[in-house]
Amino acid sequence: MKRVQMFLAGAFIAVGSLYAQSSDAEWQEDVAKLKETIQKNPTQATEEAEQLIKGKNKKNVDLLVAIGEVYLQAGKPTEAGEYAALARKADGKSALASLLEGDIAIKQKNAGLASQKYEEAIYFDSHCVNAYLKYADIYKSANVSLAIEKLEQLKTLEPSNTNVDRKLAEIYYFKNDFVKAADAYSHFAMEPTATEEDLAKYAFALFLKHDFQKSLEVANMGLKKNSRHVAFNRLAMYNYTDLKRFDEAIKAADIFFNECDKADYSYLDYMYYGHLLEALKKYGEAAEQYEKAVALDSTKTDLYKNISFAYEEQNEYKKAISAYQKYYSSLEKEQQTPDLQFQMGRLYYGSGTQADSSAITVEERKQALELADSVFKTIAETAPDSYLGNFWRARTNSALDPETTQGLAKPFYEAVASMLEGKNDSRYNSALVECYSYLGYYYLVVNKLPESKKYWSKILAIDPANATAKRALDGIK
Repeated sequence: MKRVQMFLAGAFIAVGSLYAQSSDAEWQEDVAKLKETIQKNPTQATEEAEQLIKGKNKKNVDLLVAIGEVYLQAGKPTEAGEYAALARKADGKSALASLLEGDIAIKQKNAGLASQKYEEAIYFDSHCVNAYLKYADIYKSANVSLAIEKLEQLKTLEPSNTNVDRKLAEIYYFKNDFVKAADAYSHFAMEPTATEEDLAKYAFALFLKHDFQKSLEVANMGLKKNSRHVAFNRLAMYNYTDLKRFDEAIKAADIFFNECDKADYSYLDYMYYGHLLEALKKYGEAAEQYEKAVALDSTKTDLYKNISFAYEEQNEYKKAISAYQKYYSSLEKEQQTPDLQFQMGRLYYGSGTQADSSAITVEERKQALELADSVFKTIAETAPDSYLGNFWRARTNSALDPETTQGLAKPFYEAVASMLEGKNDSRYNSALVECYSYLGYYYLVVNKLPESKKYWSKILAIDPANATAKRALDGIK
């Protein structure tokens, strides 16, 4: 008889368990329907909710919290609060009730109360994962260290929980710690359960920590899943460019700009495309992409240097000068250093000495050289210990006096020669040869042969095989 009673008791428990599961499934389905009813007919929703919590369900904390969450999601925190209070009354140490109270506080923009409630939920249940994650969300901007500390506590308790790694990755990414972000992503982003967004962020974190090869591998893995995904194609272009695999980069760029779904281009996209085209010596196209980049973000004035360079490589000096002026004028006064002024002088000099006579008039050529001379004069005055200001003044004045009849460059070449001779350094031999060549030729033109001979001889002392100097000396004899 005792065995029969035990059997019946066991059967009763089993049936009771199945009944409870069935009951849970039923109210979960009813709560899901309630979500729609709240929006369509609030009064009916209230009645249905009250029916759900009658009888034995009055103290069903899971059900009470679930209804509260539905009201909160519907934008009704007051009603949600009522169910949170019922859940708290049913079980004063319910982590779920504390979690709901914290969510309500967030909705009411009370971060202090919310963090307190999430702490409370963790106190009641040390494995309440959502409490840790939501607590970290509150502090990820205000106190990153506190957010990370809380997540590390959870990770100790649940080392295999990928939600912890995901949140850590998000926070490290947010604080620009891409080394740690990439490490956190590595724990879950390659798993079958990972989303495309997880994989894309992992690839981007790797890219931002300059691990271009690994970033490319991850991006290509993403492309196998979705060949038109904008982030993966973007990163393919970026990484191939940084790895100097330009042929593959240009193919990736073509797909990125012409075949991707829902592409929203940034200044960085056009900047990278510009770098790529510049590397391929497609300077006109590169300048066009840099222009697009600046148009999207006017603060990126450094790109005017790239634009200027691209136009200079095409001998389009007017455009090169215009772009460089925009760059230079965007700088604070103390940033306008002699080396940057020097580049402006070089552009004016290039414009004034360009071979294409159809691109510039005689008057424009002269004006460009005079502007160059003005810049190099300023450099010579502000950096008197450098020979470059006078050296380029010499070249500029030589271009203004192509027949060398006026000797415009003479005082500047003399000044440079005097400075460099005193250095007694072979690194300056090339510059000295240029100085001596001009001075030797100038004295030849004005028929002062002993002086001319002296300078040609100085060249041979530096470079015994110099053919020009040998011919000049042979002619003077």
